[in-house]
Amino acid sequence: MTRPTSLAGWLAYLETLHPKTIALGLDRVRDIARRLPLALACPVITVAGTNGKGSTCAMLEAILRAAGYRVGVYTSPHLRRYHERVRIAGDFVSDSDLLTAFDAVEDARVGDAGNGATPLTYFEFGTLAALWLFARAKLDALVLEVGLGGRLDAVNLIDADVAVVTSIDLDHMDYLGPTRDDIGREKAGVFRPGRPAVCGERNPPAALVDTASAIGASLLRLGRDFDFVVEGRQWRYRGPNGERYGLPVPALRGDHQFGNAAVVLTVLDLMRERLPVPTGAIRDGLVSVELPGRFQVLPGRPTIVLDVAHNPQAARALSAALGAMGFHSQTFAVFGMYADKDIRAVVDTMKVRVDRWYVAGLPGARGAPALMIVEKLRAAGVAQSAIHALDSIGAAYRAACDAASDADRIIVFGSFLTVAAAIDANAPAE
Repeated sequence: MTRPTSLAGWLAYLETLHPKTIALGLDRVRDIARRLPLALACPVITVAGTNGKGSTCAMLEAILRAAGYRVGVYTSPHLRRYHERVRIAGDFVSDSDLLTAFDAVEDARVGDAGNGATPLTYFEFGTLAALWLFARAKLDALVLEVGLGGRLDAVNLIDADVAVVTSIDLDHMDYLGPTRDDIGREKAGVFRPGRPAVCGERNPPAALVDTASAIGASLLRLGRDFDFVVEGRQWRYRGPNGERYGLPVPALRGDHQFGNAAVVLTVLDLMRERLPVPTGAIRDGLVSVELPGRFQVLPGRPTIVLDVAHNPQAARALSAALGAMGFHSQTFAVFGMYADKDIRAVVDTMKVRVDRWYVAGLPGARGAPALMIVEKLRAAGVAQSAIHALDSIGAAYRAACDAASDADRIIVFGSFLTVAAAIDANAPAE
């Protein structure tokens, strides 16, 4: 085939690649990585977990950059533009850099194979391209967010100097298994023998702890090896390098962010010999960190909250954060989810916070149709009069805005796609 010459063309091409090669393991991906090759000379921090990965990566990046380090960050999925997945020194990579990296991966993927090119998924291809760019960027530190699970995720090609599991809850069960133990075991696949690992769960599943012990990883756990205490508008941290007092509240909203911040400071304690960070940089990073779509409150009235919460654990955190906000006359939800997510459990958690629901289906084969979401709402006891089904998330967002008064609140949640569509609908016309 003729290779794409634009980023849009490449992304469309990646969508045509093998959709489910994760079950085949990482040998294929490692083979391509060796052909590229991908030599990383800087310290690497890998972040896995059901929720909290993006926030943890963002805080690590903000603090390390405040300390003067040149940092690379890989995250997924993106909200609006693919470039969001790959940042170097605080900037998204350019179209031309991505095109060059995609060409390099495709060269290695096709190679001299007489029986066809090596199969890769969209995510695996993109991860190899990102690593190819990072290997050439002369970085001081690299932060990698795991896409799904850990053991078989393409990010796990790289041996992390410190590996993190932020949280473990039920999500992606078709791939990772039906229990927290199964999921914890898969996520613990990012741990390495003889290297430190950090877990942000107070009660992690036994399988995660047992995996760390079996391979000889040095596991630090929230509540045992490190912890935090909130003290009004400040907080205190205890970790392997002692205590820090009078820390500023993280700019990312929600009480759950204190746990993520404690994980971040523990990672920095563990990396202090290679990446020393002064207290001032920690403070600057915590107060300046930004991450769209994580309890993001838009300016103006009515109050509009954007959150990519898409599983029961994330919904519980969102509900708690909404409960801590000031009074609002009514709360309107703009809501759309993937069909393979636990829609009912998310609705059961959020229904106490929502007065009226504006729902729509998401595009693609995984998107739950509006009718399915309506049925889940009705089954959860939501009155039909409180449910409004629209043709698209953009239409649902505009309908909620039209119905809301200045004293009301609109929350947009359920998926990255849901939040992205609302951001697009909110953007001024060009």
